[in-house]
Amino acid sequence: MSGWVDAHHHVWRLSRGGYGWLRPALPIHRDYGLEDLRPQLGAVDTTVLVQADATEAETAFLLEVARGSGGLVRGVVGWTDLAAPGAPARIAALAADPLLKGLRPMLQDLPEADWILRPEVRPGLEAMARHGLRLDLLLRADQLGLVPVLARRHPDLPMVIDHGAKPPIREGCWHPWASRLAAAAAMPSVHCKLSGLVTEAAPAWTEQELEPWAGHMLACFGPERMIWGSDWPVLELAGSYPGWQEVTSRLLTGCTGAERAAVLGGNARRFYGLG
Repeated sequence: MSGWVDAHHHVWRLSRGGYGWLRPALPIHRDYGLEDLRPQLGAVDTTVLVQADATEAETAFLLEVARGSGGLVRGVVGWTDLAAPGAPARIAALAADPLLKGLRPMLQDLPEADWILRPEVRPGLEAMARHGLRLDLLLRADQLGLVPVLARRHPDLPMVIDHGAKPPIREGCWHPWASRLAAAAAMPSVHCKLSGLVTEAAPAWTEQELEPWAGHMLACFGPERMIWGSDWPVLELAGSYPGWQEVTSRLLTGCTGAERAAVLGGNARRFYGLG
C-alpha cells in the first residue's frame, strides 16, 4: 500500500501580504513552510497544497513551493478570478502547468452566497472542465444547497466539498447540514474531504463528538468519494497533525483495509490525478 496523501494543507509567508482572514490575534499568525510540516508527516508521502489567499500571486507562490518540494507536493489547488472576462484564457494558461490540479474560489468569504451560480462565472467553470481541472468548494454549511445545482450545470467538472462544508459541530445543529450533504452526495461528480472537523468543534472536543458527523459524511459519499486532508496549519488551532491522523484512523475503524486505503490516499490520487 502506498502512503497516505494529505489532500488539503497550506503554507504561507506573511511578508507576501494578503491572507485577510489570518488575523494577528490568531496563534497561527506566523510563517508556515514545508520545513514545519515534514517532521509531522508520519505515513504521509504525498500532499496537495491548497490556496489560502484569493490572488494569482498565491497560485504562483504555491507552484514554486511545489516545484521545490522534492516530490512531496504533487498537486496545487490555486486561485484565479473565475468571473473575469478573460477567465477561460487565464485558466488555459494555468492548466499548462502539470502541478496545477484545481482551483478554489473562497466562496465562504464572498458577500454573495450564491456567487458561483452567476452567469459570468459559467465560462470559467466550463474552461476548468475542458482543461481537466477540479473545483474545490470552500463552503459554509448554509451554502451546501448550491452543490446539486452546480453539479447538474457542470456534470463534467469534478468537485470536492472542503471540510464537509464546515458542519456546525460546536452548535450541535444536525439539520439542515445533514440532509443537504446527502443531497450533494447524490451528485456522482461530487467528492468530500474528511478534514477541518476539529476546528468546527468546541475547544474541548472529543473523538466521540466527531464520530456522528464523520460517520454521516462517510455514509453519504461512501469510502470511494471521501478524501482525507489535514487542513494544516489551521488544524493547529484545535489539534495536532499526528493527533488528527490517529483520530482519523479510529474514525475509519469500520472500513475494510481497501476502503481505508482509498480514503487515506487512493481517492486523492485518482481525483487530483497525482500519479
